Amino acid sequence: MDIHNLTAKERKKIHTWLRALIQLLYFIFIPSVYTAAFAGVKYIFTQIGAGEKVAMTSFVTVLLVICLYTMVFGRFFCGFACAFGTWGDFVYFISSMIRKKRKKKPLKCFSKAGKILRYLKYVVLIVVLLLCIKGYSSAVAIHSPFSAFSRFHQLKMADSLIGTGLFLLVTAGMALEPRFFCRFLCPMGAVFSLMPVLPFSVIKRNRENCIPNCKACNLVCPASLEIPS
Repeated sequence: MDIHNLTAKERKKIHTWLRALIQLLYFIFIPSVYTAAFAGVKYIFTQIGAGEKVAMTSFVTVLLVICLYTMVFGRFFCGFACAFGTWGDFVYFISSMIRKKRKKKPLKCFSKAGKILRYLKYVVLIVVLLLCIKGYSSAVAIHSPFSAFSRFHQLKMADSLIGTGLFLLVTAGMALEPRFFCRFLCPMGAVFSLMPVLPFSVIKRNRENCIPNCKACNLVCPASLEIPS
C-alpha cells in the first residue's frame, strides 16, 4: 500500500483505526498508567503537607517518565495511552452511533461554554492538591471516579458510592461531548498543559491552506486547542 497515493479521507480512516488499536492495547495491558501518575502527584503534595521527604517511589517514577515524555512528544499520552480517555472516546462513539441511527444531530452542549469550562480542570487539580496537603489523600483516592473506573475495568464492585456516582456523571458527560473529561475536568491534563513542549511536537498550522480568521482548526479539534496565529 502506497500511503502517498491515498486520499485525505483514506489517510484519516487509517489514522483513526491505528489510534483505536493503540488505545485498545493500552486499555487492555496498561490501564493503570494514568492512576499511577496521578498517585505520584498526590503523594508529592501529601509529603509536602506532612513536612516529610519526597522519595522516588514507583508512582513518582511513572509521573516523571510521563511528564518527560509529554515534554518531548506532546500530548501523546492523553490521545493514545490514557485508559480513561479511551473510555470517553468509546462512550462518545456509541452515543454518536445511536444518534445517527435515530437521525439526530450531534449535541453541542458545551460548544459555547467550552472556552470557560476548560479552566475547570485547574480548579479540580488545585482542590485535590489542597486536600492532599491537608492529609486527605486517602479519602480523595477512595471517592475519586478513577477508583470506580479501576474497579469497573476489573469487573468488580466499586468501593465508594460517591466515586461511583462521580464516575457515572462523568460518563454521561462523555456521551454528550467528545473528550468531556479530558477537556474540562482532568487534573492530569492540567499538569500536562503546564509542561513545556519541544518545538517539533508543537501543533502548527499548514499556512499554505490557511484562510485568515476562519478558525476551522480550533473548531474541529476535540481538545479545543487554540493554535497560535
